[in-house]
Amino acid sequence: MTTITIIGAGPGGYVAAIKASQMGADVHLVDMGPVGGTCLNVGCIPTKALLHAGNFYRMASAGTVPGVDCRNVTLDWNAIQHQKQAVVQELVSGVESLLKANKVHMHRGRASITSATSVAIDSDGTVTSDAIIIATGSEPVQLLFPGADLPLVLDSTRALELDHIPGSLTIVGGGVIGVEFATLFADLGTKVSIVEMLDEILPPCDRQVAELTHKLLVDRGISVFTAAKVTSVKSNGTVNVATPSGEVELNSEFLLMAVGRKPRLPDGLDYLRVACERGAIEVDSNFETNVKGVYAIGDCNGLLMLAHVASSQGEAAVERIMTGRHSYNANVQPSCVYTDPEIAWVGLTEEQAKLQGFEYRCGMFSMAGNGKAMIEGHTEGFVKIIADAESQEVLGAHIIGPRATDLITEVSAVMAMEGLVDDIANLTHPHPTVSEAVREAAKGVFGTPIHQLPARK
Repeated sequence: MTTITIIGAGPGGYVAAIKASQMGADVHLVDMGPVGGTCLNVGCIPTKALLHAGNFYRMASAGTVPGVDCRNVTLDWNAIQHQKQAVVQELVSGVESLLKANKVHMHRGRASITSATSVAIDSDGTVTSDAIIIATGSEPVQLLFPGADLPLVLDSTRALELDHIPGSLTIVGGGVIGVEFATLFADLGTKVSIVEMLDEILPPCDRQVAELTHKLLVDRGISVFTAAKVTSVKSNGTVNVATPSGEVELNSEFLLMAVGRKPRLPDGLDYLRVACERGAIEVDSNFETNVKGVYAIGDCNGLLMLAHVASSQGEAAVERIMTGRHSYNANVQPSCVYTDPEIAWVGLTEEQAKLQGFEYRCGMFSMAGNGKAMIEGHTEGFVKIIADAESQEVLGAHIIGPRATDLITEVSAVMAMEGLVDDIANLTHPHPTVSEAVREAAKGVFGTPIHQLPARK
């Protein structure tokens, strides 16, 4: 029987453990903390639980549904935090039950790789195995500037645990984490400012998506400073920001550091001479390191720091160990941002398609033309599909609008099958649904959308 030791029980590690057990391996899973890692405990799940509550509160208090009177809406922060933690605990308990049912050997302790086949665990001795999978995740990046070590400077974990809703908050970083927290606290009534070093927020996004998101954040009362950086923060909450137009002084109860995450590496890599580049473990297309039999998945390899990608890479690494092949496709991994409206994308942006020399065409459809989005009052946003001009192969898709994070899966599936834009355009979508906007965008690639006025000639 093949024995596999997995270091890290986050969404990459625990999924790999269950997959390995299903494929007949004897599995050892090691982690110092609770199963589920950052995602379940202090990342994806608690953040989205708070975002859901904040969004519901904003909609209710703003009276966004005609005919529904929600006067005197109140907010119980302690109850929201309790519900968030209840969701987290239920999911963690569920994962623990799955691991137990799949007969995974769970080790609580610190792991150190002592050879290509052995891992020393400070609580349980040494485990010998045929393969090792490193799934140690990531940790927040910390910037250094005067005052960065003050108690009012938070990382994402502390921001989720605040015992009250802050009156004001400055967020350093306008990436995915930064704009999600900006959305959350603005919905709860906090005065929010975002400071982003680059020329636009959400640098991984399609530019049209990022620009619309920027506008919508500002419309919601969030101050957004781009091409700017925090130069210092004082204990009284004064935040100094260097902008293209000069120095700006903000007064903020807290400052949230949201400038990204960096790989967290296990002990023993130097001893084993595992190759790393820019702080991330180098892997090949099979997620194997330069040391045979040692694999690295998820955030620690730095390829794409997303929980669902870690899970997919974990399954792929196990498939490779057990069968010699895997089905992971790096080109069809979707990305999601849980702002309001939601954002999701897969494949190439227009900018990337240009740089790679593609002759392409775009189809766009506004959510303002979608019946279900109009009914729900969520008409801001659009679907954009990019396809090869000659072959019609789908190169990428970008969605900003209601349920974007669910809708993107359809395009991912078509791309995974190397499908054509016509495969989406010719597929009947149920009515009325927001998914119809995806079909209309696909039809728009070649100028034949049904529910959109033809372009002027």
